[in-house]
Amino acid sequence: MALSTASGAGAIAIIRLSGSQAIELTDDLFKARSGKQLKDQKSHSIHLGDLISNGSIVDEVLVSVFKNPNSYTGEDVIEISCHGSPYIQQQIMKILIEKGAQTAKPGEFTLRAFLNGKMDLSQAEAVADLISSENEASHQLAMQQMRGGFSSEIQNLRQELLNFASLIELELDFAEEDVAFADRKELEALLLKIQLVLKNLLDSFALGNVIKKGVPIAIVGPPNVGKSTLLNCLLNEDKAIISSIAGTTRDSIEDEITLDGVCFRFIDTAGIRETQDTIEKIGIQKTKDKIALAAFILHLVDYTDYIQNKDVLSEDLKAFNKQYPNKKLLVVFNKEDQKPAVAVPEYIEGYPTVSISAKMNSNLPQLIDLLTQHFKLNPTQDQSIITNSRHYGSLYSAQKEVAAIQTGLRNGLSGDLLAIDLRQALYHLGEITGEVTNDELLGNIFANFCIGK
Repeated sequence: MALSTASGAGAIAIIRLSGSQAIELTDDLFKARSGKQLKDQKSHSIHLGDLISNGSIVDEVLVSVFKNPNSYTGEDVIEISCHGSPYIQQQIMKILIEKGAQTAKPGEFTLRAFLNGKMDLSQAEAVADLISSENEASHQLAMQQMRGGFSSEIQNLRQELLNFASLIELELDFAEEDVAFADRKELEALLLKIQLVLKNLLDSFALGNVIKKGVPIAIVGPPNVGKSTLLNCLLNEDKAIISSIAGTTRDSIEDEITLDGVCFRFIDTAGIRETQDTIEKIGIQKTKDKIALAAFILHLVDYTDYIQNKDVLSEDLKAFNKQYPNKKLLVVFNKEDQKPAVAVPEYIEGYPTVSISAKMNSNLPQLIDLLTQHFKLNPTQDQSIITNSRHYGSLYSAQKEVAAIQTGLRNGLSGDLLAIDLRQALYHLGEITGEVTNDELLGNIFANFCIGK
């Protein structure tokens, strides 16, 4: 039993009970307007009546009945919708406890749903992600995962691999007859398919993780190029101090904003230059740290400075590409209101460009479009994207074991040794969906849930 709505005063509150005694316990306290008991009502029905304790009406409530196995947890579930007074909530919960109900632990309803086969473990984890989603993209990823996501594909591949493992184990029972039950060529083809799936899922983690937690965007460039002005424009507030004095920003300044359904975390950094100022040196080192952690870089350039010395930017971008070959970067020519009538190149050293005026708030929509197109999810896409570090770890371990099996097949490894690697691969794949679990794993996962879900 737990309060499933947010604590505090509100219009209504919902108290949820799950278990074999949920309906019977509520029947002892609830007097329906219809005069009928809840145990005689159909599943998925709602009933108006009074909750009564010691002959006194505690509240007029609506009681929703969900009978097993067709409920969220797979058990009998009762949801009592009462008025949202904290006093009423506490009184009802007190009465239920006195009648024998036990207070639910964090995530216990969803844990019971998993244990009763209503969802696999990855879907259960997606419930927590859905509750915590704060923008369209993270909500969409959580919904995709809660509806099965990649878990059904993993289950199918695991079942195919399990079939081969069973055949190889069978071969061991007939070792003296030298009989081969498992077709090695078919196993090789399956392993190639599994490796492709695992690689795509592992590659998707970088995108999924930043969308879930907010895409970190570092605004970098020389001093006094307009980085703080751009941050203030994007956030539509005076977050950073603006000054014509170079080196004003000594520390990184961060804030979040949702653009086109994606949460971006913009980071204004200290301008990079040679300096003897100890504090500014620390700020510049922090800038380099933020660049390493950022998913995307906005490299601001003063258009006039670029026209006078184009080679400096080219060399900077070459050095950047050498140090961060896979990091996305957009060259932003700022102060276009001051620029001479010279066309901005569409790409420089392979990086796209855009021209804006942060001061005049000019051409920012184009800049935002270029950003969001890299992280916007296509609602119709079938590609699965993982956001959970636990899933990443299991997939990575499974990939290593599958690679070991492939190597063993190429080297003509005996069936008993292949079977060891096969068992390990099956174990790691099973960790994702919950076909392989332990109490510690479940405790760690559901401890992060809110009480009442």
